[in-house]
This record gives sequence, C-alpha cells and structure tokens, in this order.
Amino acid sequence: QLQLVESGGGLVQPGGSLRLSCKASGFTLRSNTIGWFRQAPGKEREGVSCISSSGGSTNYADSVKGRFTISRDNAKNTVYLQMNSLKPEDTGIYYCAAGRVQSLATTWYGYWGQGTQVTVSS
Repeated sequence: QLQLVESGGGLVQPGGSLRLSCKASGFTLRSNTIGWFRQAPGKEREGVSCISSSGGSTNYADSVKGRFTISRDNAKNTVYLQMNSLKPEDTGIYYCAAGRVQSLATTWYGYWGQGTQVTVSS
C-alpha cells in the first residue's frame, strides 16, 4: 500500500522551531519531487516548499523563505521540513505530497499524506 506519513507537528510558541518528517512506505521517494503544503482553517491549501528528486533544487513560498528548509534523505525514504522563527500565521495542517513536477501548485501532486497539525501560539 502506497502511503506517506507526516510527523513532528505540535504546539510551539512564536519564534520557536519544529521539524516535520514525511516518510514513505510502499514506494520509493527517490524518483519523486516532494512538496510540503499547509492549510489553515477557512483557507485553501497552499504550497510551502518542494524539493527535486535528487535534492539538488528547492523552492519556497515567499512567506517562509529564510525560515524554512526542506531536505531529503533518500536512503531513509524521508523528506524533512525544518521550520524556524515560527509565526502564528504558520498555523495549519501540514501535508506532504509526492509528484513528478517541481512546483508549489497542488495540481502536480498525486499522493498525499494525512497531515500533521502545527499550531504557533503563545
């Protein structure tokens, strides 16, 4: 069964950090672009970051540039999102997804995880 599982979410104070993980089972991630997306209550799902299959190319939404870092360990079949200097507006459910095109648009991704909640609040 093809599956993506996110972990690492939680409650953190503004200015804090979290590291999200996205682990695949049933297939190998190394041939896929992996994207991180988030959805806040009442808002559409938006692209946060994505990384090429080799890990040599990354993209970030303007709102997270300089604060978030995406990386991948193909040997562990896992992609990470390091989130620093978190702000209340970063709150939402974070999803990882596997696709074939390096893009922050959801339409290019066919496999999705169930999401992990990130809450930034004092």
